[in-house]
This record gives sequence, C-alpha cells and structure tokens, in this order.
Amino acid sequence: MPQVSRRAALGLFGLGAAAVAGCSTQEETVEPAPVRRAARTGDNPVVRENGLAGSDDWKVGRDGIRSTDDMAGHIHGYTSATSASPGESLDFHISVRPAGKYNVSIYRLGHYGGAGARRMTISPQLDGTPRPTPKPAPGSRVIACKWPASWTFEIPEQWISGLYLAVFTSADGRRSYSPFVVRDLKRSSDILMVAPFTTYQAYNMWPRDGHTGKNLYRGYTSNGKTGGNPERSFEVSFDRPYSNLGLPTVFEMDSSFTQWAEQEGYDITYATSVDLHEGRIDPSRHSVIVFPGHDEYWSKEMRDHTEEALRAGTHLAFLGANNIYFNVRLEPSTQGRASRVVACYKEDPDPNPGPGGPTIRWRHLDKDHSRAEQGLLGVQYNGMLKEPAPLVVRESGHWLWEGTGLRDGDKIPGLVAIEADGFDRKMPKPTDADQTLLSHSPYEDSMGRGKRIQNTSLCVNRRGTVVFSAGTFQWPIALAKPGQIDQRIQTATTNLFTHLLKPRG
Repeated sequence: MPQVSRRAALGLFGLGAAAVAGCSTQEETVEPAPVRRAARTGDNPVVRENGLAGSDDWKVGRDGIRSTDDMAGHIHGYTSATSASPGESLDFHISVRPAGKYNVSIYRLGHYGGAGARRMTISPQLDGTPRPTPKPAPGSRVIACKWPASWTFEIPEQWISGLYLAVFTSADGRRSYSPFVVRDLKRSSDILMVAPFTTYQAYNMWPRDGHTGKNLYRGYTSNGKTGGNPERSFEVSFDRPYSNLGLPTVFEMDSSFTQWAEQEGYDITYATSVDLHEGRIDPSRHSVIVFPGHDEYWSKEMRDHTEEALRAGTHLAFLGANNIYFNVRLEPSTQGRASRVVACYKEDPDPNPGPGGPTIRWRHLDKDHSRAEQGLLGVQYNGMLKEPAPLVVRESGHWLWEGTGLRDGDKIPGLVAIEADGFDRKMPKPTDADQTLLSHSPYEDSMGRGKRIQNTSLCVNRRGTVVFSAGTFQWPIALAKPGQIDQRIQTATTNLFTHLLKPRG
C-alpha cells in the first residue's frame, strides 16, 4: 500500500478489458492434468466439528468484560509461534498490569450454528505480573519482547486444523486476544486457507502508548503524535502482542471467510504465511489454496512456493486486494528462533538484501517490472478508495455469475472498498493462460489520482489450473459479516469453489 493514504485508512481501522489472452507463442507439450480427488464437501472433519455446541462468550462485552488498551496495558500476550500441529506445544507470553490473577481460554473460530467459535480449553487461574515494554532497537527499530513463557499448552491430537484465538482475561474483567493456527500437514484437504500473518505484523503498532509503538508504516513523533516514514520501523517482530484488543488489522476478512466456508461444509485446513514461507505446505494435498485476507507482505520463499503449487496444478484463489505488494525478508529473533522478524525497508536502503533482493515493492525489483504481482495474480493494486463504490459486472454469462441474476452493467453496491486491484496493460500478465475480467468498476482514488478501474480476474492456464483474484477488500466480508452479506457474492463464491473442486486427472 502507498504509505500516505494507508496511514489514514488501514492504520486506523487503470485499465479494464473483458478478456485478455496471455498464451505463449512457443509450442510446448501440455502436461497431463494433476490428480485431485472428488470433493468432500459435507462429509469431513470440519462438518463434524461444527456440529458441536459453539459459544460467543469469548467476545468483549459479555458479562461486563471490557477490552484492554495499550495505554494502560491491562493484559496483553503473544504466542511463541504463528502455528502449531497437534502434539506440539505453544508458549503464551503474558503481561498483567497491575499484577493479579488471569486465565487463558482457547477458541476455535468457525460457524457452530452461528455462534462463531467453540471454546476448546481454559487454563487454571494463573498469577500475572507486569512485563517491561522494550525500546526500539537501534538501526532496525524493531520492538521485540523477551517475556518469559507464562503458560505452555500442548495442542491435543484430536484438535482439527483451524483458525484459533487465545483469549487472555484478567480477574478485574479486562480482555485481549492473540490469533494462531492449528495446522495439520498430515491430512489432505480440498481447500487450504493461508492466514496472512506477515501482513498482520506489518500493521501491528503495539504498543499504541503515544511514544513507543511502531509498525512498517509509522511511529510516534517526539510530541506524541502519530508520524510516518521518518518514525516507522524497518523490521517488526512476532514477539509482541497485537495492539489494543489484539485482533490484527482487517482480521475480519479471514474470520468472515472462515465462518462462511465452515458453514458451507467445505473440507478445509489452515496454515499461515510463515508456514508458506518455510515450505511446510505440500500443494499436492489440496485442490485449492485460498488467500482470503489482505496478504500484502510476501517473501521470495512465499512466492516461490505458491508458484510451485500452481505448476503442480493447485488452484489459487485470492479473495482480497493488494496482495503480493511488498517483498519482505523473514529473519530469526535474537534468541535464534526462525522467522520471527519481518524486514521491509521500502524506500530506505536495505542493509542486508538476501537472495530475494531488496525489500521493496515486487513490481520495482526489476527495471522491466518482470516480477510485478500481476504476473501471478492477473491484476494488481491500483488505488485506494475515497468511499466504497459498486462492483460493476462484466461477462455475466461466465459460470462465476451463474445463478446470481446479474447482467452486464449491473452494480453490487459498496463491494469495492478500501483498496482495489485492476488490470494494467503495461505490466506482465500470466503466461500460458486465458484471462477473463469479470468486473469493470470505476472508482475515485483517495490520493488524488482521479478515476481508476477495479477488475475481478480469473485466469486459466493450459492445464486448466485457475488463479482467481477478487480485487477488493469487501469480497470476503460480503460472505458472512452480519449487515454486509450479499447473496450474489455468496453464490458466485460457491460457483468458484464448485468449479475448483471438480475431480481432475
């Protein structure tokens, strides 16, 4: 995201064509389609899990529970890893101010009859003490806590993969959260969802205390106001809580998709962007890898493994916008724990470029823009919206729009929001693929660059493997968030997964 408009919108919270061909002129032998089994929708562990009784008592506001805040620092915590498998242990590092009793509950997010989560376990009453807030490190300005483990929990073997929340509640009624994923690398699933933890951390400005906090966009000035590039951090650490309540910026994009997908009965497992970076994902185990959230910060390894999945015949679905925008480097913590620091120097000189090159925008890594994100996604970030705009439908005869009742030129109000992607004729496009642009949505850019065009894109390569890009933040929100649900987007997304989950090979 461009820094100026980002600070105002996300920190606080082109060109169109109907069809574009990107086929190679060289004659090559088309490899056979990959083998993928018939979908297990409706008959899988996720359906059985969601049949259990859920609970919404994890939410702030229930029984007088109030949110913590960074100024007072009532109760905050972070996990020792972004994900863990059953049988592995997670450490929770927690600060309580003033010292007092607290507990940790763990909830699995899903549908659960509309409750949205199920409580999986709760710790005994624990004794909490205040932990120090570290100062930014010289040079990188990274803020990394070295708090001792307050509670260690081994993930039970019977827990299934999912998006989980650790819920920290103090005896005096304050609460905060820390998300993590339980992965299951041994189980094949139709869909693998990747949660964008590198981007979560890029926006995390803990602590928002008026003088200490920093993220990859801003920090505080000497007079306690929110600054910008001169005050920002060049590196951010997973060894710290998420600010205030503890839910990352636009986390609802991921949680909304999770609730919808599990309500629909899809066979789904979960991983994080760190898992993708470290090569833990075997794409042959999945028909589709879905990136439902705002997935802006990608390492070379993340992109390499995603492109390997595409070559292996695994479909890709990006349900947000502004994905694969900044190239990042994942570094170890000072304690030597791998992938605990996200480095992104942007316009400032990168002191230690690795094999992935300097940590700048992907589209600027080469003079010919050969690694621009559009080369994989089919579209790329092209602006930030002043206000929500309608998504204007194109190619309404396409199978994606089947059953929605939509016709060319029809408008879905407010669906293009916050940021948008569009097709840029000057940038690379997916090779050996046919592309269909399924929307052509004019909007006003908030940075004074005039009218822009949002495009929803679908690319199909010669092996029949699909890359879908929604091109707006609002698409996953329209699936499940109360008051913003759009049945036409639900139907289109069902069409998408029905098509992607057809047996192959």
